[in-house]
Amino acid sequence: MKTLVSLFLSCLAVSAFASEAKPAPAELVTELTAFCQEVAEEDGTNGKPLNVFLLECVNEELESEGFEPVDALR
Repeated sequence: MKTLVSLFLSCLAVSAFASEAKPAPAELVTELTAFCQEVAEEDGTNGKPLNVFLLECVNEELESEGFEPVDALR
């Protein structure tokens, strides 16, 4: 699974070409939340509360793709 996570993160890094941040589609935020939930389950949250970890994880992924970070997850 770590290979899958590494592959996913590599693909995200390669796709980050936008110079201006734009709002992310809700579907993408939902997908990234599920991805980050899996990461938390497999690798832990480094001592952070789950909701804090998920928000930070999702925002890191959004920013790597050129999207604006979100203030909260729904």
